[in-house]
Amino acid sequence: MVEPLVECVPNFSEGKDESIINSITDAMVSIDGVTLLDVDMGADFNRTVVTIVGPPTSVLEAAVAGTRIALNLIDMSKHSGEHARMGAVDVVPFIPISNITMDDCVDLSIRYAERVSSSFDLPIYMYAKAARKPDRVNLPDIRRGEYEGFEDKISDENWTPDYGPAIFNPQWGVTATGARNILVAYNVNLNTNDKSAANRIAGKIRTSGVLVKDENGDKILDEHGKALRLAGKFASLQAAGWMYNEDTAQVSMNLLDYETTGLHTVTEAIRQEADEMGLKTTAGELVGLLPLNAMLDAGRYYHPDGNADHHELVESAISGLQLDALEPFDPKQRIIEWAAGEEL
Repeated sequence: MVEPLVECVPNFSEGKDESIINSITDAMVSIDGVTLLDVDMGADFNRTVVTIVGPPTSVLEAAVAGTRIALNLIDMSKHSGEHARMGAVDVVPFIPISNITMDDCVDLSIRYAERVSSSFDLPIYMYAKAARKPDRVNLPDIRRGEYEGFEDKISDENWTPDYGPAIFNPQWGVTATGARNILVAYNVNLNTNDKSAANRIAGKIRTSGVLVKDENGDKILDEHGKALRLAGKFASLQAAGWMYNEDTAQVSMNLLDYETTGLHTVTEAIRQEADEMGLKTTAGELVGLLPLNAMLDAGRYYHPDGNADHHELVESAISGLQLDALEPFDPKQRIIEWAAGEEL
C-alpha cells in the first residue's frame, strides 16, 4: 500500500535574510521522510513560502522543527513588508495529497497547534477546514489588522486564540494553522496583446463572475445596496486577466478544488471563449507543483484510451494543456508525488 502523503506550506515572515530561511529549512528536512519541494523568498513582501511533503507524522515534526527555529531567529517587532502578516510563523496549512483525508489533515493541524502553543506559549488560530468559528474560516479575516493590530485584537473576547495564551508577544506575533485543499495555480496564454480579452474570458469562467451594470455602465445594486453579480461558469475557481509579456495576454487562475473544476475543464472553456473572439490559446503555464491526480484527470480527457498507464496519461495532459509550449515540462519535478520519489 502506498504511504499517505501530506503537503505543508508554512509561511515565514522573513524574505531577505537567506541564512535564516536556510536554518529553518535545514531543520525541516532533517526529519526523516520529508522532501523540500520549494522555497519562495520575496524581499518586497519580506516573506518566504516553504513547501514540504512527506508522511503525516514526519511532516508534523518538520513543521514543529521549522517553527522552533523561526521563533528563535525572527523578530516581528523589527519586521516590515508589503504582504499582510501577523506573526513570525504566519500560517501553517496541512494539505492532503494522496491516501489521506481532509479530516486527517485537520487532526494534524490540531496536533501542531497543541504542540507549539504548549511549547512556546504561542497564540494559535485554527482556520479553513479546521476553523472553530465562522469568522475564522478565511485567513484574511484572521489577519485583519495585521501584526500591528493584534496587541488590541487578541484581548477582544471574540478573538481569543483557539490555543495558547491570549497574550501578545511582540517578537512572535500570532500564528494560524489549519487544513485546506491544494491550490493549483494555472495560467493560459492567448495570441493577443489585448488584456481586456483575457479579462472578459476570466469574468465568464470564474466563480464570482462579473458585476451586472446598467446601460450607462453603472453597477446595479440589490435592495440591500449590494452590487449584483452574474455568476461565472465554474465553482472553486478564481481568475483574472493579466499580461504574460507585452505581446501576450493571459488568463491567470487559481483552481481551489481541482476535483470540482479541473485543468482540462477550464482550458477547454477558455478555448471556446477565445474562439468566439477569433483568438487561440498558445500555452498553458503551471506555477509550482500539482498532485498526480490533477494531471491524470486531464490526461483521461485528452488521451484516446482513458485506461492508459499513468505516464501516458501525464504526457497527454502535458500536450493537451500545452504545458510544454513555453519551456520543457518535467513531470518528475512538477508532480508532487513524483517529486517526492513516489513515482507509480
